[in-house]
Amino acid sequence: MGDLVVGIGVRDGMDPDVVLAAISEVIDDPQDLFALATLERKATESSIAVAAAELGVPVLGFTADELEAVEVPTPSGRVADAVGTPSVAEAAAVLGSGGGDLLVPKRARNGVTVAVARNVW
Repeated sequence: MGDLVVGIGVRDGMDPDVVLAAISEVIDDPQDLFALATLERKATESSIAVAAAELGVPVLGFTADELEAVEVPTPSGRVADAVGTPSVAEAAAVLGSGGGDLLVPKRARNGVTVAVARNVW
């Protein structure tokens, strides 16, 4: 198991292949992954659950309040209005990594936003 946590924000009903493609754009080797992390209510979203199963890693879910407490480089007012926190991907990556450094700030494409932090657990 690796030491990277990918934070993920997705639109409802996203295809798991699109999620996997977004992850592969920020992680060279799936063996480097420790976990996927996201908003608590998205942790059971089929696209994230299928991607995690395919990659052999757990999904960590955090509440909007937990995510909102994390200072991130690129907060979004639109995301805050939609889900109650200005960051999902970046904040989830940092929380999921135990407060590790954000290595890849958020990247959004095709309805999926990803960010990467190094695990300090």
